[in-house]
Amino acid sequence: MLVAGGARADRLTHVRTLPGRAGRTADWPGWADPALVDGYRALGVERPWVHQVQAADAAWAARDVALATSTGSGKSLAFWLPALTAVGRELPPQRRGSVLYLSPTKALAADQLAGLQRVVAATREAAGPGGGDLRVATCDGDTPSEERRWVTEHADVVLTNPDFLHFSMLPGHRRWARFLRGLRYVVVDEGHTYRGVFGAHVALVLRRLARLAAHYRPRAADAGGAGGSARDRDGADGATGTVGAPGPLTFVVASATTADPAASTARLLGVAPDDVVAVDQDASPAGRRTVALWQPPELDSFAFERTSASGDGPAMDDDPWALPDPLDPAHVETDGPTVVTAEGAAEHPRRSATAEAADLLADLAAHGARTLAFTRSRRGAESVAQQARDHLRPVSTELSHRVAAYRGGYLPEERRALEDAVRTGALLGLATTNALELGVDISGLDAVLIAGWPGTRMSLWQQAGRAGRAGADGVAVFVAREDPLDTYLVTHPEAVFDAPLEATVFDPTNPYVLAPQLCAAAQEIPLRGDDLTDFGDPAKVREVLDVLVARGLLRRRPSGWYWTHAQPAAGLADLRGSGGQPVRVVEATTGRLLGTVDAGSADGQVHDGAVYVHQGVTFVVDRLDLTDRVALVVRRDVDHGTWSREVMEIAIEEPAEAPEGSREVVERSWGPITWGLGPVEVTSQVVSFERRRLPDMQVLGTEALDLPSRTLATTAVWWSVPDDVLEAAGLTPDVVPGALHAAEHASIGLLPLLATCDRWDLGGVSTALHADTGQATVFVYDAYPGGAGFAERGYELGATWLRATRDAIVACPCDHGCPACVQSPKCGSYNSPLDKAAAVTLLDVVLSHAPQAA
Repeated sequence: MLVAGGARADRLTHVRTLPGRAGRTADWPGWADPALVDGYRALGVERPWVHQVQAADAAWAARDVALATSTGSGKSLAFWLPALTAVGRELPPQRRGSVLYLSPTKALAADQLAGLQRVVAATREAAGPGGGDLRVATCDGDTPSEERRWVTEHADVVLTNPDFLHFSMLPGHRRWARFLRGLRYVVVDEGHTYRGVFGAHVALVLRRLARLAAHYRPRAADAGGAGGSARDRDGADGATGTVGAPGPLTFVVASATTADPAASTARLLGVAPDDVVAVDQDASPAGRRTVALWQPPELDSFAFERTSASGDGPAMDDDPWALPDPLDPAHVETDGPTVVTAEGAAEHPRRSATAEAADLLADLAAHGARTLAFTRSRRGAESVAQQARDHLRPVSTELSHRVAAYRGGYLPEERRALEDAVRTGALLGLATTNALELGVDISGLDAVLIAGWPGTRMSLWQQAGRAGRAGADGVAVFVAREDPLDTYLVTHPEAVFDAPLEATVFDPTNPYVLAPQLCAAAQEIPLRGDDLTDFGDPAKVREVLDVLVARGLLRRRPSGWYWTHAQPAAGLADLRGSGGQPVRVVEATTGRLLGTVDAGSADGQVHDGAVYVHQGVTFVVDRLDLTDRVALVVRRDVDHGTWSREVMEIAIEEPAEAPEGSREVVERSWGPITWGLGPVEVTSQVVSFERRRLPDMQVLGTEALDLPSRTLATTAVWWSVPDDVLEAAGLTPDVVPGALHAAEHASIGLLPLLATCDRWDLGGVSTALHADTGQATVFVYDAYPGGAGFAERGYELGATWLRATRDAIVACPCDHGCPACVQSPKCGSYNSPLDKAAAVTLLDVVLSHAPQAA
């Protein structure tokens, strides 16, 4: 059905069927609450899987656990079994322990609550009269104040997210004293998502949490005022703790299958890897899963001629992407005449991944297959859903209403309604961003479409694992975008199926992350000398504290460091690297809040005149007010989209100018080629935007914008080539800028092969003569304050990185460069100048000087 009777067979570049496996079960642990076990049995879990028991046993023994198994493997039971057993004992509420569950999204917390309530209800019924009064609740930014008050006073299990923990629970810890005093388990779900700056922030938030829990919990008689970390000072011993006191604070980090889960978890928690028990052998059953790599066709035209097999079907000239009846297997599809594209476009561009995914989603929905289509952006999710609905409408209006979009920025009630509709089957198809990649329990899915590389192999398999959950067979299709990495992967299937999984990358010692977290910790409880080990190397932490004191953010006293300002310190930290408070998108005529846009993206996405799409409805931005953080939009049907243009400069920070605690510039030489890694300052400004007609991308006009410049202090990797080397390679001054620019784009696209990031986590600048290096230089930087560890991976694996970059460019069949090799979807200068052939020559000469062992 996917290949449309052979008409689309040429788009399949590789198909691999992953065999199913039988499940392996174990006995229920003897320590588990009998009523809880009976409750699980009543829900159909007669015996747990082996990995569930291994993780539960370790957590019950007060060992921190890294549980890294596949999607749908039942990780929830592994952490709820010890947690609910510990806090659900026959103790009065004031002496009962508590459990905190953290997920990166509100959707996952809401889903976990629904599942947990079923377990609690079944346990209560199994316990009989008077048993099972466990109280569970979610508490996040959407929770009304009256309900939040009840949670602080009564809940035994609280489900929330790191943002609420950072901005509300920890700063307001006195209101949560009862809960923190009894805190027994902390569950960190979807641990693989905590990478980059977000991962660094969450690591420090968890250490603040452990510090406050140690502050409130009853001390054992021999604990005294012992030094060491907060985890060492919890004052309890053994799995159940001393009488009248909770047991030691135990963390369970559940994640997708990942490389070295113990090391990643240890870095997240601030403990030694040997102190973490890794459970990564999945014993759950799995159905057979067919995974296809799919490359959209090369187009001679932006229009298609489609006819029925009999030749007397209706003409479809009005919609260049229209499909015939998806239930008609006999239709044929032919390319129309050549259409001239905008100057600078590839001679034969490929059809977009979103358009291709929309076709596949419509076909699957028409055949009754329940499908998730993952996209790389909010715009992509809206586009896939709208195009799929348009394709289905001629077949069945009712069927077209069973496809929708799901993305960040929707209002809470919209998100909840869509999640429920997917669970119940009211929706057959859902186009989504990675907001639904995580463990929301959506069972019974037949297929998953992945439009564009999701950034890491971990995420790919997490998304693909949605197909055929609960042991059923399923199909997953990775649809490549015109992007160097996507093109490389669909033509090198071994890089998808046979390469090892990535390890998560984040750096809690980043001073841009550590400084605001220390301020937040000092406001909660003044920082003492003994506390410094909680946040890293005490000497490095003290350096950052000295800077905070010098800048007036903290005050030093003999007893410690104090926050003395009226405003909350938590506001200094931008947990998700979004650039500040989000910009609200408001309909000007009604005052209706449509959604939000991250602050860092607002200049480029909701500037004056920008087209904004919400659930398939188009709006045009009338005015962006950065002071009030609001974009006023008006409803308007348009035939175009908008793309912003950004100018950028980069400067290497001198040691005297770099923030205290920043890494120093390090350099190495490949003969005449110089590699560098260190702090940089990037200055960027959105200066104009283009209107491009859809779908042929014809440029309709350009309009200037008056927006402020923005500065980012971060970490970059760079390589520089002297003029004599360029001249010897035949690279004349007129082609060098295009060669550098093309190499920069392609290298940004390929770095995610080596680091847990995607190209949107990175930025780049190239110049034929840089003021700081005095040579032609290519910079690739982390798009987060202080850096996120990605540039460092590029520096460490420079030869591997540039070889993959060079191979990807050479393998692309285009003549002059296209989105599949050297064009970038995020280029601030409209992909000009670019010189594909010169980029290959440049990379060849750079790699010719690489050490033999590199």
